[in-house]
Amino acid sequence: MRNGITLAGLPLTVLVLSACGASDPFEGDGGEGGGNGEGGGAEAGTVVIGSADFPESTLLAEVYGRAMEARGVDVEYQLNIGSREVYYSQVEEGNLSVFPEYNGAILAYLDDDAPSGSPEETDAAVEEALPEGLEVLESSEAENKDSVTVSQEIADEHDLESLADLEGVAEDLTIGGPPEFETRHQGLEGLEDVYGVEFGEFRSLEVALLTQALLDDDIQAANLFTTDPQIAVEDFVVLEDPENVFGAQNVTPLVNSEQVDETAREALNAVSAELTTEEVTALNERVVVDNENASDVAQDWLAEAGLD
Repeated sequence: MRNGITLAGLPLTVLVLSACGASDPFEGDGGEGGGNGEGGGAEAGTVVIGSADFPESTLLAEVYGRAMEARGVDVEYQLNIGSREVYYSQVEEGNLSVFPEYNGAILAYLDDDAPSGSPEETDAAVEEALPEGLEVLESSEAENKDSVTVSQEIADEHDLESLADLEGVAEDLTIGGPPEFETRHQGLEGLEDVYGVEFGEFRSLEVALLTQALLDDDIQAANLFTTDPQIAVEDFVVLEDPENVFGAQNVTPLVNSEQVDETAREALNAVSAELTTEEVTALNERVVVDNENASDVAQDWLAEAGLD
């Protein structure tokens, strides 16, 4: 469900919110450091935070985890777990206490017929869909979501700021993206239905090739995701989506209610109150492009935000 630049030969954001490539560290023993030998669960008073197997998820787990530690919470880390099919059940069972999620993605996992909505509508729908014992805390402003992104030159040439500005322009442009973007409502179908936008050509490309294709003008628009570090590196322009075709994908902590006390909740909500898409993008750049340690980057951001 996510795609983008490469890291160690793997597409970075193709792993974001992905349901593939699962590895289950909990299989057979309740989880390294997180199980209790009787169906799993953290030791009393310990909050176990997990991450999926892509850099942004690990970074967010470090940010949220270190923020809890700063308030005296005993935190254990289970990082790079794998797919939602693996980690969601572990939050349910109590092997994991906290997981940095994306509200639209967890809603789609729980209800694949759920419509797109605002962050507030999406959070409410998630709360309705979650089973007893699980909840989401406050969503951050930060999102990692689909976008139509263009180069600064194309934006200037056609005076593009919003998806609505593509009407009458897109027919002369080629857009690139993964094959599913051609048929999804959160893709070309939605752009045509909602904005009346129809591109002259769609080019199905591996996610890792989209940035270079955009730079080479082989395509003039690309389905990138909003925290892809290459957007900032290459000064690309993400077109605004005022009609919310792409829905909400806000960074939102998913928690096991019994394992997260008020101190931990306050720490998690304080992080969410400060996170923005621009900041997550910049932090991703430090980790993915500059190869800095995610824990160090997280600690730096918490210090800047006054949360350390």
